Amino acid sequence: MALPAQAQTCAKQVFLTFDTGNMSVASYVLETLKKHQIHATFFLANEKTQRGDMALDDSWRTFWQKAVQDGHQFGSHTLNHSYFQRDGQDHHVIIKPQFGPMANHAFPANTAEVCAQIRGVDDRFYALTNTHLQKIWRAPGGKISDQLIQMAQSCGFQHIGWSEAGFLGDELSSEQHPNAQLLKKALQNIQDGDILMAHLGIWSRKDPWATGVLEPLIMGLQAKGFCFKTIGEKP
Repeated sequence: MALPAQAQTCAKQVFLTFDTGNMSVASYVLETLKKHQIHATFFLANEKTQRGDMALDDSWRTFWQKAVQDGHQFGSHTLNHSYFQRDGQDHHVIIKPQFGPMANHAFPANTAEVCAQIRGVDDRFYALTNTHLQKIWRAPGGKISDQLIQMAQSCGFQHIGWSEAGFLGDELSSEQHPNAQLLKKALQNIQDGDILMAHLGIWSRKDPWATGVLEPLIMGLQAKGFCFKTIGEKP
């Protein structure tokens, strides 16, 4: 059953998004969002998870089905978490997948190959949940070019980045950027209409962001008059 819609009419809105990452806090995130009756937007890639499988393996079917049932929305983060390197020649871009058969090898991709990376997530997600993605995607690392955006638009997908203040810092060193500092910064700087971005787990961060920041961030923003919407609800 989907979460009930937030009853209040909000003067200020934020758009909470998560990229897959290593999935170590995925269940915690889903439980916290449900507790606070918040819908988020998830950008999915078939990334290696902390338990040794991949985020779009059949072993994650129940998790993604629950996320659908809870009323969240979903976009592509490219099937193999493919980083844009630069524009190439003859209507190609150079991409470097992090996973898959071409992992850690940069190669020139044409429009069809770019679209296959984006649509490949939709194929897997539909196989797992019988639900299609929204026609949105996010480039790994936020690395893009006009040519790459146009390629994705040709296969029907709109690129969604994040706001400067919406970078929640879960990729940063927890020693240099402790959770308390990241929470304080977010509550001070986030403005109406910002797109917020975090992950369902980061390999390099020793003190996980979500378990220390997500709930107080939600409560703090709500206390300031914000409500949370999905990207599909963004004007």
